Amino acid sequence: MSIWGYVLGGLLIVAALIMIFVIILQEGNQQGIGVVSGGADTFFSKNKARSIDAKLAKATKWVAIAFVAVVLALNIIAYFAA
Repeated sequence: MSIWGYVLGGLLIVAALIMIFVIILQEGNQQGIGVVSGGADTFFSKNKARSIDAKLAKATKWVAIAFVAVVLALNIIAYFAA
């Protein structure tokens, strides 16, 4: 395997770990669960959650695109190296 294979393999591992981390940080879509647990939703907490969730969703999309690009690059390198 060439040096590019090792570099892209490392990037693939890093992208996978970042994607797992970002997905785990996202909140679920369970409505009304705060009422059961006693948490009150205020206007500010709703907007804060939306902005954080929106940023995490955007980060998930970009990391997924990077992940796919690295996988494609590794497959192209493996195809031409053989």
